[in-house]
Amino acid sequence: MSDNQSKGEIVIYTSSDGKVNLDTRLEHETIWLTQKQIAELFGVKTPAINKHLNNIYAEGELKKEPTISILEIVQKEGNRSVKRETSFYNLDAIISVGYRVNSTRATQFRIWATNVLREHLTQGYTINENRLKQEQNKVKTLQTTINLLSRSLKNQIETVSDAQQVANILDTFAHGLDLLDNFDHKTLDSKGVTIKPAKVISEKEFLKVIDEMKSEFASDVFANPKDNSFSSSVNQIYQTFDGKELYPTLEEKAATLLYLITKNHSFSDGNKRIAASCFLYFLDKNGILYKNNLPIIDSATLFALTLLIAESNPQEMETMKQVVLSVLNKESEGML
Repeated sequence: MSDNQSKGEIVIYTSSDGKVNLDTRLEHETIWLTQKQIAELFGVKTPAINKHLNNIYAEGELKKEPTISILEIVQKEGNRSVKRETSFYNLDAIISVGYRVNSTRATQFRIWATNVLREHLTQGYTINENRLKQEQNKVKTLQTTINLLSRSLKNQIETVSDAQQVANILDTFAHGLDLLDNFDHKTLDSKGVTIKPAKVISEKEFLKVIDEMKSEFASDVFANPKDNSFSSSVNQIYQTFDGKELYPTLEEKAATLLYLITKNHSFSDGNKRIAASCFLYFLDKNGILYKNNLPIIDSATLFALTLLIAESNPQEMETMKQVVLSVLNKESEGML
């Protein structure tokens, strides 16, 4: 086996008497040593190791190709760094030599190497299993958002007949697709970035903001409360458990606020507009709405997010909040 350059993990071997310390190479699920290292391991001269290896291959005890790896190793020669091709021998070859020259040390090394390889395989399995779970979660998230977009688009278009309205809806959802594409599902954020005490905005203060909106909409039922769920939405973002905030960052509070007000349908009409306005008001009061005198979230993005949340199923809550967080984090990180 031939490789162009040195690879693999270095694992240090120390003999039971402490007299031998070797940097062994762990690669391709086996241990590799040079002839010089094998000689040091078994307490003999390098020419003796070379002789035994030649005999092992000549007698057919082992096949040469699978047990040798030729690597380029950088060596210091005076003031120069020089690449030299070096032969490494795997555990089978090492142990075969060992039983010919020092069976006790060979047995000790075999036991050590077996334990190292077993541990390496176990860790590798665990890592791969975790990676598989992560990939499955990413696929599930992607399926959720695609289903959500499709369902939202269908529901919106079914309620209109005007071609221009349909075009506007398609434009909005094209923006929503761009938004989700910008935040690759491998990197959707689950946490915010601005960790500082939030300015507590009371239900009364939010209601005052909503009241000022009424003149903009020709609806007798706009912002008419249906129940007390608005109070719950507003107060939820400041909740603590065991002395710790449930939503420790400003972005997490804002994303939760937008989601809860949109989904709780606390008013007879205007829930999405109210949610968006309260969301912006919270960001502004807490000093993270603007960056370089420009809003960190534009109106088209906010509209697309609010509409997606409104059409989402309850089990899609975390996905929706993660998308909102990703939008906010993208800009907020530059403000810290």
